[in-house]
Amino acid sequence: MATRARRPERREEPLSRERIVEAAIELLDTAGERGLTFRALAERLATGPGALYWHIAGKGELLDAATDAVVAGTLTAGPVDAAPREATRALALGVFDAVEAHPWIGAQFARAPWRSPMLRVFERLGRQVQAIGVPEAAQFTAVSALLNYILGVAGQNAANARAHQERQPDTDRAQFLGAVSASWAELDPDAYAFTRNVAEQLRDHDDREEFLAGIDFILTGIAVRHGPTGTAPS
Repeated sequence: MATRARRPERREEPLSRERIVEAAIELLDTAGERGLTFRALAERLATGPGALYWHIAGKGELLDAATDAVVAGTLTAGPVDAAPREATRALALGVFDAVEAHPWIGAQFARAPWRSPMLRVFERLGRQVQAIGVPEAAQFTAVSALLNYILGVAGQNAANARAHQERQPDTDRAQFLGAVSASWAELDPDAYAFTRNVAEQLRDHDDREEFLAGIDFILTGIAVRHGPTGTAPS
């Protein structure tokens, strides 16, 4: 006896731009950018692809909107009335964690560096740099240094995690780093003296702590060179 094809479950919420973006984020997290198609999104929302175009013009706009939604959530999650240094550290760590949780964001930042999501981060960093007391002529350089470090390290960390999952899916992070550390320790002592020396540190390091340590290096340098007192903040 022939069976009828199962119809998609009827959506309980009315279709809206916000609901489409939310579903797109979920799809991007599970299937990546290649898996984000209007057909797949329509199936997830139990609607037709044509209905989506009433709210979103195309995939590029959808990716921008999804990135903007995640970044907006990151910017509102930081401490209220924090000192500039702590506010900058919180913002940087928020972006780091967001890219780790949603690796596709890193590619979006690189693809469209001057669109709204990136500008949100750039603006927030700029206000903290101004609050530190950096002279106007040096503010762009200071913010660029912070932004490039944040996006570079966050993106590389996400890429490393993906590579680990693809190449050694049956090992956890500690096992993976232990294997890399052991391989570093066996390198030629003349050609790789420094790398051999820090091999054990690689095994035990924490990515988030190392990331924040780098932020502190940059903030201390900014404060020493451009801060109002000429000394690093405590």
